[in-house]
Amino acid sequence: MTQPAAHAKSTKIVATLGPASSPEDVLRTLIHEGLNVARINFSHGSHDVHGVTINTVRRLDDELGTYTSVLADLQGPKLRVGDIEGGEMPLVEGETLVVRVGKGVGRDGVVYTDYEAFAADVQPGERVLMDDGKLALRVTGTNGKDEVKCEVVHGGPLRPRKGLNLPETKVSLPCITPKDQADLEFALSKDVDWIGLSFVRQASDIQELRDQINASGKHARIVAKIEKPEAIEDFDAILEATDAVMVARGDLGVEMPMQEVPLLQKDIVRKCMAKGKPVIVATQMLESMIESATPTRAEVNDVANAVLDGADAVMLSGETSVGKYPVHAVRAMRHVIENIESKGSVDRFERPPLHPDDERFISDSICYNACRLARRVNAAAIVTMTFSGYTAVQVSSQRPSATIYMFTANPKVLSQMSLVWGVYAIPYTKMVSTDHTIADIKALLLKECKVKDGDFVIHLASMPISDAGMTNMVKLSRV
Repeated sequence: MTQPAAHAKSTKIVATLGPASSPEDVLRTLIHEGLNVARINFSHGSHDVHGVTINTVRRLDDELGTYTSVLADLQGPKLRVGDIEGGEMPLVEGETLVVRVGKGVGRDGVVYTDYEAFAADVQPGERVLMDDGKLALRVTGTNGKDEVKCEVVHGGPLRPRKGLNLPETKVSLPCITPKDQADLEFALSKDVDWIGLSFVRQASDIQELRDQINASGKHARIVAKIEKPEAIEDFDAILEATDAVMVARGDLGVEMPMQEVPLLQKDIVRKCMAKGKPVIVATQMLESMIESATPTRAEVNDVANAVLDGADAVMLSGETSVGKYPVHAVRAMRHVIENIESKGSVDRFERPPLHPDDERFISDSICYNACRLARRVNAAAIVTMTFSGYTAVQVSSQRPSATIYMFTANPKVLSQMSLVWGVYAIPYTKMVSTDHTIADIKALLLKECKVKDGDFVIHLASMPISDAGMTNMVKLSRV
């Protein structure tokens, strides 16, 4: 039987891998410290480097008996400035900066962007933000082809390859760029578990990606990254179309007024729980730990509040990819999670089943009542026997206090579930009869000290179990 992570936390940790964290010895330590999802950021690095990192994750899983999920995060239509002579260009308030389309080295008040439609898309009066909003400019003129003049509204040093945001402009770039297409094909060839789609604007963006995944015959599921105003406007349809959501607060806080992000985060988490879709809270959670071995108290509160809201996972970006203290960052995040989950009041979300005509009505009813029963009898574990992982995700979305053990004969979903709140996935193929399987699994849990004598355990399964149909049975038993 596979051992769950050494630390029995329900909220999962996503860590971005990079030069600071991809060496095997560091990655091994991160997994021991509570890393559940390895994020591969395709905005940086080569396919060769990412391939080595993914192989290292898989090798360590074999060694440690863990199931680390791999999230391939596509860059999307991320706009950037090009290289800059001397590594920095001072932008002075009131002066003019010329942005040209094409490749070139910025100097003397001129920078370049490879966003070919930049001059055609922007209009005079619209804002141009750079370096996550630290620098603000306003368009004063465009020739509609390859040159835009901007007045510096809020200046400072502009460094190479910094991001460029256009919060008031309708960007004409496709959601899946040619670079994303190549990265997607590579990621699918490596059998990653999740694909992060950046700068989602509408539900059709999700469907476009899903069609490509389905055509490839791969099992990857989709994380819709919410970081554009258009995504907020079409969020309900996006949520319906996607498998999971990421609240990408970095670009979202630049594209929208930053003071709106906290309530948007809470609203998105709540909607995801209501729909049974996993949700990640991301960006700048422990940002100071890129340079410091300890987080700020505000950062600790930020992580704690995401846990209290009920997020499935909290994410580290630069802290683990390029930071000086990647292990410290994961450990600090785990300590906050464990303390909040043991002492705080994590939101228990009861979600009644959908309309009786819904095809999942029976399964959803079983999951809903299993969670209510678990609370009433103070059950130690909820055991789901599932092939797709659907019942485990639905039980998880109601945030029960019981630990969720998902037993499955489908190896493809084992590591996928490492993103889902409170779920520990375990391979199991001995589906003989319902009674025999329940007794065998209970004995396994007892042997592995996951439950103890006297504990109540709730079992979800399909009858007959050998048919592997939809979940239609709930059983309460005692160890």
